[in-house]
Amino acid sequence: MTATEAPLTLDCTGLVCPLPVIKLSKALRRATPGAVVELLASDPGTVADLEAFERQTGHRILERSAAHGVFRFLVRRAA
Repeated sequence: MTATEAPLTLDCTGLVCPLPVIKLSKALRRATPGAVVELLASDPGTVADLEAFERQTGHRILERSAAHGVFRFLVRRAA
């Protein structure tokens, strides 16, 4: 799988922090190690929240981008 392929997309647009990170955390717990989850969020606070989440959990942000008010992250579940 390449970094741009994501088997699961979480559309958290319209939700404010900490809900996008909470939903991502729950999805990653259900995923197998190495799985990639795409997170879409509109709250700018999600950027800092995900950076802290990455440091605390060991899950890795593979890709991040923003367009038209939507932040997109690809996150790989840690082993």
